Amino acid sequence: MAENKERNGKLWHAMSADEVLEKVKTDKEKGLGQDEVDKRLEEYGKNELPKGKKQSWWMRLLLQFHNVLIYVLIAAAVITAVMDHWIDTWVILAVIIINALIGFVQEGKAEKALESIREMLSLEAVVMRNGEKKTIDAEDLVPGDVVLIKSGDKIPADIRLFKSKDLRVEESPLTGESTAVDKSTDEVSEDAVLGDRTSMAFSGTVVTYGKASGVVVATGANTELGKINQMISEVEKITTPLLQQIEKFGKWLSVVILGITGAFFAFGYFFRDYDISELFLAAIGLIVASIPEGLPAIMTITLAIGVQRMAQRNAIIRRLPSVETLGAVNVICSDKTGTLTRNEMTAKTIVTAENNYTVEGTGYKPEGKILLDEKEVDSLEDDKVLWQLLKTIRACNNSEISEEEGKWKLTGTPTEGALLTLSYKAGLKDYKPERIDHIPFESDHKYMATLNKDEEEVYVFMTGAPERVLDMCDKQLTDSGEEDLDKEFWEKKMEEVAAEGQRMLGAAFRKADKNRKEIEKDDLEKRKTFLGVIGIIDPPRDEVIDSIKECKEAGVTVKMITGDHAITAKAIGKEIGIGDGEKVMTGKELEEMSDEKMREIVDEYDVYARTSPEHKLRLVTALQENGHLAAMTGDGVNDAPALKKANIGIAMGIKGTEVTKDASEMVLADDNFASIVNAIEEGRTVYDNIRKALLFILPTNGAESLVLMAAILLGIIMPITPAQILWVNMVTAVTLALALSFEPMEEQVMERSPRKPGTPILGKLFIWRITFVSFLIGGLTLAMFKYMQSNDVSEEVSRTIAVNTLVAGQLFYLFNCRKIKMPAIGKGFFNNKYAFIAAAGLIVLQILFVYAPFMNTFFGTEGIEAGLWLYPLAAGLLVFITVELEKYLINRFSKQS
Repeated sequence: MAENKERNGKLWHAMSADEVLEKVKTDKEKGLGQDEVDKRLEEYGKNELPKGKKQSWWMRLLLQFHNVLIYVLIAAAVITAVMDHWIDTWVILAVIIINALIGFVQEGKAEKALESIREMLSLEAVVMRNGEKKTIDAEDLVPGDVVLIKSGDKIPADIRLFKSKDLRVEESPLTGESTAVDKSTDEVSEDAVLGDRTSMAFSGTVVTYGKASGVVVATGANTELGKINQMISEVEKITTPLLQQIEKFGKWLSVVILGITGAFFAFGYFFRDYDISELFLAAIGLIVASIPEGLPAIMTITLAIGVQRMAQRNAIIRRLPSVETLGAVNVICSDKTGTLTRNEMTAKTIVTAENNYTVEGTGYKPEGKILLDEKEVDSLEDDKVLWQLLKTIRACNNSEISEEEGKWKLTGTPTEGALLTLSYKAGLKDYKPERIDHIPFESDHKYMATLNKDEEEVYVFMTGAPERVLDMCDKQLTDSGEEDLDKEFWEKKMEEVAAEGQRMLGAAFRKADKNRKEIEKDDLEKRKTFLGVIGIIDPPRDEVIDSIKECKEAGVTVKMITGDHAITAKAIGKEIGIGDGEKVMTGKELEEMSDEKMREIVDEYDVYARTSPEHKLRLVTALQENGHLAAMTGDGVNDAPALKKANIGIAMGIKGTEVTKDASEMVLADDNFASIVNAIEEGRTVYDNIRKALLFILPTNGAESLVLMAAILLGIIMPITPAQILWVNMVTAVTLALALSFEPMEEQVMERSPRKPGTPILGKLFIWRITFVSFLIGGLTLAMFKYMQSNDVSEEVSRTIAVNTLVAGQLFYLFNCRKIKMPAIGKGFFNNKYAFIAAAGLIVLQILFVYAPFMNTFFGTEGIEAGLWLYPLAAGLLVFITVELEKYLINRFSKQS
């Protein structure tokens, strides 16, 4: 009984109210007896969402270390500890701990997603028990309970209505519907989607108007809200492309390091005259040389800098690795209401018997002109029909708009807010004719009417559903006066407005007797004069059109997935550049579609209407199965499962629910779709900078490894010791590589297509460049060592020169890496001040390394004459010139081919 359908398979919303009451065995006047409540409570459990097993904080902290490169770092720390190089051990451990803490703090809120959904549930409910009205804890509700709801109440369970008076429910967090939904007690078709089940009131939604009674048909996990909760808990998180690539790279690197080290250990043992201890030290040196221990720290810092940059552009990142995922996204699935649109109803069209007007401005800010044939209407008062219509919608209105902290806010219903704002634009803010009597809007009669005294005359003003207002009119107003109503003309005009995706309201008036003191429904029929139709819409955000255009240029497809009606979705999509204005797929069609068929259509259609949470989740899944990296934006609870499933979930910070924020990787502080485009720019820049760091760090390890391997092959003493290798790795990572994290965005970053998900982080060009530079710097280092040895320079000085050659090569190579393909010297050379600060810092550290006595003792170095510095500097300059020449030749060859 507590399922969404009765045991015979018929859905609750498709059954009559009496049939439902009979099935749940409830008396609608008296409700359930206490014995029956206890029995059902035992059968169905409390009206609360199931709590999953909560992950402990220490487990979340430990999981931060579950990463191949972190394991490699731990191995490096262990090796340095075995070698009694405790300073290096503590430095590496500090890097590991900082890395883990940053991740732990960033992901700390993830556990709150389910808690936030639970908080959406109503705390109390008013029920009929044993014929008495009682207020009980909402968690004690059972299927069959008779519940009473009124304006302002949060609905405590899924309820089938059997009595309703003007009930309107705000369902946008659950369905995406942009306006409050009128509810009734009549059954609807079995295949009605969630937003069309007007006979139901759903748990977690809010009553905005009216009152009703209903019977509980689902509680706890069986409610629509409960299903979303279940979907969130079942959705598996997808690891980011960068983490996938780094994990593969880490595993591959680990195998290669161990293989090469083992081979060279065997070679040294069998074919060269090394003793075991010396060979073991060389093997450890080779492992240490090969491990890029600075890489995880540089990656973390680059991501963290990306987070800061995005925060400055109103995009708050909740999970660090998600930063670069944005750069790879090739599809954005966006909710419509509140994301692409303002979630503020706005009057855009006025149709009178003789003219069609358009209205400028959006939202509740009362600024904008009224245009006729694209020209401003100079004197509104001279336009008799228009002026009367504007006065009517101002007088027949119960809402208010006001400016608070620079923003215009509405108190009342969105529809009335749109009409009131329109009247303010016409200068009628102070037009407040004395109200004598009124009939409030009710869903059964679909209009509002007021009796007002304007100067010496008394008028009846009316607004409402245009077809209903038309039925109550026999005349229409024109510039030449009143004439007989042409109903066919108005029906045609209404079709034209509807085709633009606009909701319509009609306006009418009638002069009344001066002594009239009240109005009644009966005397309103067929005696009024129709003034015209106002078309209202939830308009797109101002910046959305440009943002979507920029997305297209960047190779990113934008899809709109909304709970709103198909005609509205299609019109908005056409206006902002999503879809062709013709093709739209509805939730009803998706419901009947297999997963295979959905995979076929998901690339073809860009606009989806009347969708449910399940549809959004299935669409995101289908996109991922087609090889897309999908981002999902949204603000309602209904978006949460799809946000969690998407490669990157993007929540709205202002209008978004806590559930949505906690299910997402990114929160937009300004609810601005344009901020996503900025974030994609930053995401691509972060990925570029991580690749630049790899391109810079790996040749250091390559050069060191080649020097040691060459020494073993040649049977000579080690040109650099393990301790010196760690020094080079540490200073180049801490100073030089870190500077690349601050590299600004490259030109045309948003004109290239997103990288494909399977693209390796090291492409052919990168592997070639890393190998080339490794041999170049390694060869120069070995040559300098051999040259010094041949001139009878001491072992310590020879090694000092070799280390400085290695460092100088890296220092000059840093400037090559700032541009992967373009020349290093050119526009933007001085854009990154941190590169020059890092270079200066490295020079200071190397002077200490060479001349400080404690450093000489610790690292086995020796102070050198000033003239000997020319050798490392010449080697570094040679590296820079050679790599620039290599770039030039590759670019030229690429253009020719």
